Amino acid sequence: QVQLVESGGGLVQAGGTLRLSCAASGRIVSSYVRGWFRQAPGKEREFVAAISWSGGVTYYADSVKGRFTISRDNAKNTVYLQMNSLQPEDTAVYYCAVRRSGGIRTTSPDGYDYWGQGTQVTVSS
Repeated sequence: QVQLVESGGGLVQAGGTLRLSCAASGRIVSSYVRGWFRQAPGKEREFVAAISWSGGVTYYADSVKGRFTISRDNAKNTVYLQMNSLQPEDTAVYYCAVRRSGGIRTTSPDGYDYWGQGTQVTVSS
C-alpha cells in the first residue's frame, strides 16, 4: 500500500508562486509515474502534470504549460509541483497520485492507482 501526503498549499495573490510537495510512504514508488491533478468546486478532477520514474520525461496540461514545473526526488520518495504566475482559475484542491503501470500521457484519473488527500490552493485576484 502507498500513502501520499501533500503539503505546500495556501492562499496567494494572482501572479504569485507556490510549491507543492507530495511525500510517499509505505511502499517504494521510485519506479512509478507520479502525477498531479486538481479539482475546483463543481468541476471534475483534471490532469495537471506527470513525470516519469526517472524524472527525465514530463507532461503537462496545456493550461499550465510554461507556468508549472513537476519534479521528483526518488531518494526522498517525493514529487514537487512548482507553480508560477498563478491565476484565479488555478484555484482548486490539488492531489498527487501514483500510477503503477503505463506511460505519463494518461490524463484520466482512472489511470492512477493511489491518491493523496489533497491540498487547497487559492489564488486571489
